[in-house]
Amino acid sequence: MKDVIYSILYRFRNSNPIRLVALGYLTYVVVGWALLCVPYFQKTPVVPLDNLFIASSAISTTGLATVDVASSYNFLGQLVVLILIQLGGIGYMTFGSFVILSAKRTLEEDQKRVMHTVFSIPKDFKIEKFIKSVVGFSFFFELLGAIALLPVFLRAGVDNPVWQAVFHSISAFCTAGFSLFPNSMENFKDNIWLNVVVSALSILGAMGFIVCVDAWRVITGKIKEVTFTTRIIVVATFWLLVIGTVACFLTEPFGGQVMPDKKILYSFFQIMTALTTVGFNTVPINALSESVILLLTFMMIIGASPSGTGGGLKTTTFSAIIGLVRSTCRGDSEVKFWGRRVPDDRVKTAVATFVFYVLALSAGTYLLTLTDSFPFSKILFESASALGTVGLSMGITSSLTALGKFIIILMMFVGRVSPLSLGVSLFVKSELIFDDDKTDLAV
Repeated sequence: MKDVIYSILYRFRNSNPIRLVALGYLTYVVVGWALLCVPYFQKTPVVPLDNLFIASSAISTTGLATVDVASSYNFLGQLVVLILIQLGGIGYMTFGSFVILSAKRTLEEDQKRVMHTVFSIPKDFKIEKFIKSVVGFSFFFELLGAIALLPVFLRAGVDNPVWQAVFHSISAFCTAGFSLFPNSMENFKDNIWLNVVVSALSILGAMGFIVCVDAWRVITGKIKEVTFTTRIIVVATFWLLVIGTVACFLTEPFGGQVMPDKKILYSFFQIMTALTTVGFNTVPINALSESVILLLTFMMIIGASPSGTGGGLKTTTFSAIIGLVRSTCRGDSEVKFWGRRVPDDRVKTAVATFVFYVLALSAGTYLLTLTDSFPFSKILFESASALGTVGLSMGITSSLTALGKFIIILMMFVGRVSPLSLGVSLFVKSELIFDDDKTDLAV
């Protein structure tokens, strides 16, 4: 028995690093599912499959739900969901390494290499400081967000405003999209302050810890300028938000008779929630026009940024592919941004990520068309939302068949780990994953 335990520990220690992350997330899902199945945590009886769905959605920071969290779970059950969201947002490896650092103050060399591999951290980042900064920045922004949201909920007269503020702040920063309101943020669609706070938290979480730490190092004078990765993330996020908001403003009537300032607010929030993959909505998604549904689907596929809390292809991957297309059209032999060459291995990774993502999205959509009889546009939207860990829905989640729910659970899990990473963890030996020549661009 002792030899078996040692053998398991040895295999675990020397396992593929990305496989360890996948196993870590899977462990969280199983533990969360077991807790949510305890009747003591429930207000009304919830079947095991729905508990599994909620646990998977929380740890993947998706936000899709087959049952209403507020009416199905009591405070302790909601707390379990929130803890899963926090663990999923900060990340299994980051949280585990933070615990190690708190006790030992150092990480072993193999652990550092795992962290660099999993989170695509630029080569000049010190991993120990990066991990501590991730946890510190997360709690700091979530605390500020809760303080900022509290007056909104107090004035609205909602029940337990402090808990509502804390829950929605963490859910926003972790881009989880879980809400204790049955219609998400629709009751607050005209509240500018809530729109601003939720958007700021979501964008900060989605742009990622690389950007936060990088910006802090500039502010404190430790470096003179941000890394190339940060520049790509900020510029790509900015222009996608602008272009998406303008397109939505010009094509979506929002039921008609809406003032331009309100229309801009609605347009920005829906584009923001799709791109950052936070999943909150201030207007009914199934009431939007088909053109805007397609636009939101496109934004969900692009998604957030490396080392952030969101899902999707990632803005850096999208930027690298755009750069490749532009270079090909111009006949250039190299892919460049702002005069800097993007390494060939990063371009190959971006293309591979895109191909894996499209294959996963196509497979999930195809399977859902076999198990559930909804219009194709709704199935495609649901699949893109699950794989992108977004949480937006056109109202079909709770009506999915048992097989349909399993497919969505699988897609949320794949989206959390990322399709390419999952493929690497299954088929590539661990010694082939580590790259000692880390470049300045994370893809």
